Amino acid sequence: MKKIEAIIKPFKLDEVKDALNAIGVQGMTVTEVKGFGRQKGHVELYRGAEYDITFIPKVKIEIAVPDSLYQKVVETIEATAKTGKIGDGKIFISHIEESIRIRTGERGDIAL
Repeated sequence: MKKIEAIIKPFKLDEVKDALNAIGVQGMTVTEVKGFGRQKGHVELYRGAEYDITFIPKVKIEIAVPDSLYQKVVETIEATAKTGKIGDGKIFISHIEESIRIRTGERGDIAL
């Protein structure tokens, strides 16, 4: 099993969610986050005053999938979240040792 974490632009969330549902992803966790990478923030003008915005608002998607599906999930996120501009985000992939459905006690891929 793999855990996929994707940091994307907030306006791309619905598009990514719909694309993932279309390939069979049944669940995900979504968190509003802030951060910066190469973008290093930006300056905004509000009511005549400049504000240095160091942390950019993003959305973090976390998905646990069987090994057989993870490559398709990564390709789907990459294709759907891409705008071609700086700040499109990152995708991180980790191995999951075990998963357990608390309600039934099921373990492994079936618990996903």
